[in-house]
Amino acid sequence: MLNRKLLFWLGLVLLTGSLSSCFRSWRKNDRDIREHYANRPVKPTFYTIQNDSLKLFAATTGADTLPPLLLIHGAPGAWYGYMNMVDDSLLQSRFHIIAIDRLGYNHSSLRKKRFVTSIETQAKAAMLALSLNHSKQKAVLLGRSFGAPIAAQMAILNPNAFSQLVMLAPAIDPTKEKFWWFSKPAKWWIVRAWLPRRLNVATFEKFAHANELKKLQPQWSKLQVPTIVVQGGKDWIVDPSNLDFARQQLADKPAHYIFLPEAGHLISYSHPDLVRKLVSTPFTTIAGTAAASATTQGSGQSEHK
Repeated sequence: MLNRKLLFWLGLVLLTGSLSSCFRSWRKNDRDIREHYANRPVKPTFYTIQNDSLKLFAATTGADTLPPLLLIHGAPGAWYGYMNMVDDSLLQSRFHIIAIDRLGYNHSSLRKKRFVTSIETQAKAAMLALSLNHSKQKAVLLGRSFGAPIAAQMAILNPNAFSQLVMLAPAIDPTKEKFWWFSKPAKWWIVRAWLPRRLNVATFEKFAHANELKKLQPQWSKLQVPTIVVQGGKDWIVDPSNLDFARQQLADKPAHYIFLPEAGHLISYSHPDLVRKLVSTPFTTIAGTAAASATTQGSGQSEHK
């Protein structure tokens, strides 16, 4: 009995240690951010939007009189997951780039609630970030992974606010939610006590995600914003068949699909030139540009409807 208890606690220690190390590379503190921008000519401007119920943090670059490019991260994550786009001088010259912390992550929060699993609640909060822009132009909206359905919900609820929606490696099919060996133990209180807050938030979001996607599913028919969906064939976090789900749900919508057979999950880092072209090119002329970019950056296949 003693040996079993000892093995149990040893297993928990190893589990929490491995979980922390798995996600350590995804975390940056304020000191890391300062060091990153210490010698850079362009530094983000940081804002905190607050009301009686929430606090929404955003990092911006580019003039606020340019059209907004709004970036929605996945789980776990923070605004700096899009740091390469925030720092992109070409994007800065064309857009007012707004990268947010979603509710529960990094510096953003919902009052009296640590875990915000509702896609609709996240979407309504993220919309507040557009108040930072003064161009009076429609925004380009980009969401990746768990941020993609939130971006889609934003576009569904606010069709006149966006010129196009880009979803990278979107976790949108409620029947394809992936779980791993550490998923269930990560919910145990004794494990959560050793893990960073954003990983705990991501765990609760993950276990609620399939049900949240089921709530979203009937709303895809209401999506009016032209949409681009990009999926990697070697994505081990989001099942590549999510691209097929997008095709089914958006069959009669203005949509463009790009499949990158050799790409993994972090497409905004592995294919930055492609992503830059997708957000910078008007949807009506995106087909040829997207196909050419995908071909030069990773044997891509594209389809337009």
